[in-house]
Amino acid sequence: MLLWCCPSLRWLHIGMNQDVFDADYLITQMNGFVNVVKELPPEISSKEPHRVDCSKRKGQFDYIESVLPFLLKYHYVSITPAVSQRRDRYPKYAKAALCQACYRALKLTGSLEKKANKLLEAIPKPFLSLHLRFEPDMVAYSQCQYSGLSPTSMKALEAARGDDRKPWTGEAARIWRNRGKCPLTPNETAFILKALSIPTNTNIYLAAGDGLMEIEGLTSIYSNVVTKSALLSGEDFETMHGNTKAALDYCVSINSDSYMATYFGNMDKMVAAMRAFKGLYKTLFLSRRAFAEFTSRGLEGKPLMEALWKAHEDDFIKGRGSALSDCFCEFKL
Repeated sequence: MLLWCCPSLRWLHIGMNQDVFDADYLITQMNGFVNVVKELPPEISSKEPHRVDCSKRKGQFDYIESVLPFLLKYHYVSITPAVSQRRDRYPKYAKAALCQACYRALKLTGSLEKKANKLLEAIPKPFLSLHLRFEPDMVAYSQCQYSGLSPTSMKALEAARGDDRKPWTGEAARIWRNRGKCPLTPNETAFILKALSIPTNTNIYLAAGDGLMEIEGLTSIYSNVVTKSALLSGEDFETMHGNTKAALDYCVSINSDSYMATYFGNMDKMVAAMRAFKGLYKTLFLSRRAFAEFTSRGLEGKPLMEALWKAHEDDFIKGRGSALSDCFCEFKL
């Protein structure tokens, strides 16, 4: 994203994926909050922007401390927006603008929205949207060890690891897993769902990327699992790429009867926030840390199920999960 400012105006040049989001709709909706342009003036575009590092850091990212000084000094900066950010020091107009951008100005393109509606109509109702992350690159990035994976999964995982992502071993591996850093396998996910008394005949929409490993661990227990590749026609699906497929998962998830995720990534934060904004509070994030801690103590079977139920009980009963609590769209814009 490129930010350009001049003494009396605030401008934003968007580098959004225009085959996912309707850029014209966003520009219209942001009118009066911030001036959004598709193209920069020649006198600006001919220059190189000052790049500000917004990479992942400990705690929440603070734009006021880390970006604003450079914007005021150079007037033209390039950033990668951070999802986790401090908002308590934002002036009210900035909160209003951010709320408008995140919750009211984002709309899928017409063709993608049509596919999303088609997909929503095809999913059996009521349904649970499950965001399950166990793709080779995801597992490789975690640097976690897994036993009992199929030869096919191990081959894909080794290829994704390469020479740079070797798994932790020994005590370091145990500590890493107990900190909740290891993705849940489909089989572990199914076990937790059963511990939460989710009926095995529940209609589940699988919001997942391509190449999901060990999916039989889920589908052997929960048989009513549907995917976008199975519900969309071949022509509709084959013309899509990763971002457009993820956009479909996002659209389905914010409109599902309930939403559960095995990870707390950017998409999950966006889905949880939008569901909270829409008043859909049946949102829950499965605890990788709790599962790791309990299994490291030797718990299994019924005792493990009871412990997992207690670990999720408050969020599960409230039906609120970890939906972002700092949504400040409480005032009228």
